[in-house]
Amino acid sequence: MSLVNKVKDPRITARPQPHESGPPGGLGRLRAALCAVFAIHGFIFASWAIRIPAIKAQTGTSPAALGLALLGLSAGAVATMLLAGALCRRFGNVRMTVVSAGLLSATLVLPALAGSALALGLLLAVFGAAYGCLNVAMNSVAVDLVAALRRPVMPGFHAAWSFGGLAGAALGGLLAAHLSPLRHLLLIALAGLAASAVAGRVLLTGEAALHDAVAEAVPAPTGTARAGTARAGTARAGTARAGTARAGTARAGTARAGTARAGTGADGRAGAAWREALRTMRIVGLFGLIALCAAYDEGAIGDWSALHLRQDLGAGAALAAAGYAAFALAEASGRLAGTALLERFGRTRVLILGGLTACAGMLLASLAPVVWLALVGFAATGLGLANLFPAAIARAGLLAGAGGVALTSTLGYSGFLLGPVAIGFLASQFGLRAGLITLAFLGLAAAAIARMCRDQPSVS
Repeated sequence: MSLVNKVKDPRITARPQPHESGPPGGLGRLRAALCAVFAIHGFIFASWAIRIPAIKAQTGTSPAALGLALLGLSAGAVATMLLAGALCRRFGNVRMTVVSAGLLSATLVLPALAGSALALGLLLAVFGAAYGCLNVAMNSVAVDLVAALRRPVMPGFHAAWSFGGLAGAALGGLLAAHLSPLRHLLLIALAGLAASAVAGRVLLTGEAALHDAVAEAVPAPTGTARAGTARAGTARAGTARAGTARAGTARAGTARAGTARAGTGADGRAGAAWREALRTMRIVGLFGLIALCAAYDEGAIGDWSALHLRQDLGAGAALAAAGYAAFALAEASGRLAGTALLERFGRTRVLILGGLTACAGMLLASLAPVVWLALVGFAATGLGLANLFPAAIARAGLLAGAGGVALTSTLGYSGFLLGPVAIGFLASQFGLRAGLITLAFLGLAAAAIARMCRDQPSVS
């Protein structure tokens, strides 16, 4: 039975909820270990990102050459995300998470070994492959935990990622003045390997318990048993009627007619299955677009918020950096409250209200005449975007498993890459304020898409 049909079974919500008072010990440890993996993921990426200027100087690359080299990271990540769903189905979500976490830590030092732009691009492709694979694998395990716990806990994992990124950036800022990129990243890689080993052991030990909990949360279908009983009854009736040649001939004719009807029924069921699969993928694609809108805004704010505050509002260097800090802290805090919000208001309302809040926040940040008002706008945008990506990827994973996670992650990461580039083009043509205003429409689009794929009884 496919995961799509499992999550549609209305008995999932009708059965007693044994975990409402909190996760049992085994699942609680798994949840904590997975939070650690998410935090490692964010911490390692931030540690790399903060050393980009030093590695640029080390390799002697021009800005244009650096931009091309950074495409290696993106290419490696996107290519692996497209394959990671199949790898998770083949080897298991937990195993792929543990292996990918170790690989991400080990490959962190590679960019610091580069001596040219070409070498940097190739080494970043390897680092990006590990980054993309872990992204899909850990989110797939998170989807399993959402199903096992029967609670919308996905935002908590992404909050761990956000705080891990903030911690990595803060520590990197302290170490950058004292350590070379190689020594800094080697230190972080060793710490990442150690943390991955500890978290990985917990995940591998609890893998069987997680599978059992998911199987318990999603009951087995009964249609096959009923059909088997009906066929057995027909067989008994046929045996009772057996006795004459004429009756045997009649039964033979009935059997041929039954075979024809069975063939027609099988074709109908196959067609219905195809239509259901296409419908499911359409819904997964819509949630992927929500993730794209959220990541598009996040990437653009990360790259352009400081310049907006400095160039358009005259803020100093330190105050200009506070724009992204306000956004990131608000986003992380919003994710901490995400589970409670989803349980209280439901996924559709949280997505719609989040998109509208992000829209209003970006309009305020873009059009504000003074710095403090723009900072309020960036913080509001962070709160609005906080739970769009986690809720979208959780729903896509529940509908289509690791393949749904892979598709949503790929679309989201594509938006993260596309946003800064698009804003740069718009800023050169119409000004930075105008470019940032377009981010508000992405929040509005996310709210509209969430309204389109709102919960219906057939897909709840």
